Amino acid sequence: MIKRTYFLIIGLSVFFTFFNCGTTKKIEALKPTPSSQTPLVYSNKVSLIAMPMEVSLKEIERQLNKNMQGLIYTDTILNDDKTEMKVWKTAPITLTEKNGTIVSVIPLKIWAKFKYGTEFMGLNDTREINLNGTITLQSQAKFSNWKLNTTSSIVDFEWNESPNIVVAGKNVPITYIINPTLSIFKGKIAKKIDEAIDKTCDFKEQVVRVLETISTPFLASETYETWFKLIPLELYSTQAELKNDKISIDLGLKCNMQTMVGTKPQNTFDNSKVAFKTAGKIAPEFSASIAAVSSYENASRLVTKNFAGQEFGSGKRKITVQKVDLWQKDGKMIIALEVLGSISGTIYLSGIPKYNATTKEIYFDEMDYVLNTKGILTRTANWLLQGIILAKIKENCKYSIQPNLEEGKKNMLPYLANYSPMKGVFVNGKMNDFVFEKVLLNENAIVAFITTTGKMNIKIDGMD
Repeated sequence: MIKRTYFLIIGLSVFFTFFNCGTTKKIEALKPTPSSQTPLVYSNKVSLIAMPMEVSLKEIERQLNKNMQGLIYTDTILNDDKTEMKVWKTAPITLTEKNGTIVSVIPLKIWAKFKYGTEFMGLNDTREINLNGTITLQSQAKFSNWKLNTTSSIVDFEWNESPNIVVAGKNVPITYIINPTLSIFKGKIAKKIDEAIDKTCDFKEQVVRVLETISTPFLASETYETWFKLIPLELYSTQAELKNDKISIDLGLKCNMQTMVGTKPQNTFDNSKVAFKTAGKIAPEFSASIAAVSSYENASRLVTKNFAGQEFGSGKRKITVQKVDLWQKDGKMIIALEVLGSISGTIYLSGIPKYNATTKEIYFDEMDYVLNTKGILTRTANWLLQGIILAKIKENCKYSIQPNLEEGKKNMLPYLANYSPMKGVFVNGKMNDFVFEKVLLNENAIVAFITTTGKMNIKIDGMD
């Protein structure tokens, strides 16, 4: 009886052993934990964008006429120079360029009260006159502190009628009276014109508004949920050059560029953190380095798609990958595969991220299983350790950034084709192909560094 019971137990053990070999077994591998310290690898490479800027004299003329209307000069003190004066602009100001200077022609109406005679026994009188004429100014221009500064002088007066006044029924020429006041008048009206030009041609506010606009993250690829973000650091400017009826200034923007994968990042632009500096010369081309940031969550989702509908195994033993999770540990990528089939649970692989320049893919080199010290995975599914199965799995543990590069460039090109971030400001240029530099890991994301070159220019015409 004891012997029969013994053989029954042995038989049941063998039966369940074979039965278990043909059913699903549970993997209980130890999970590699993420590194507690973040590797110092996610540092942006600074980009320098050359942005030559042009402002036509017609644009300055338009702004000047808008800001100088009606009464443009008043002198109400009679006793200092024996003259009171009011000056009105009667028609639009015209600006032209001549040998690197600005020539301004201003039609004016002048009312003047002047005092003549002597103080002896009160023998003096005052008279009022009205004059119409045109003055011509010549202005030396320079660009300083983001303003167009001018130093103007009046070079010509043209009266529509000869200045005169009726005294005792006679027309008395008063040119000899007016002329002594013209030196004072010239200086005051020229200063008024310079102040108006300085106020009209303060470009700093417009430049800051442009920087804030281009710093707003925009969707570079809806398919890959990719956002482009620019972070201005410093803005350089050269001296202005007045030539061919336009003012040319070379600008250079030092900035960081990022490409984020996932939800829309915030606009962190802060104009107080942008340094405005001067430079003697700025290279005409821009060189941009973009940090393409793919969170592990989004990279896991893309890799998971690669395993859809695929089986891995040998003979009758097969598994399917349901989900992939990625994280970094000690500079390597951990790939967690949640599997179902002949075995179920999670297996862990490790690899070093690399880039295939031909296929434009991120892949993982030196990939191998991560085994715990008890060898549970070895005893449970020795067949899964076969090199051929690992190679097939490895083939799917990658994702292409070529569509990101192509679509990213495609979506950025409109910003170089007469792009107007604000009224009256237009951006044009061209961009060369993206060139991949390297891929690195940090605690939260896979960071791919990409560079490109090109040219850009800014034109101001028709601002409010």
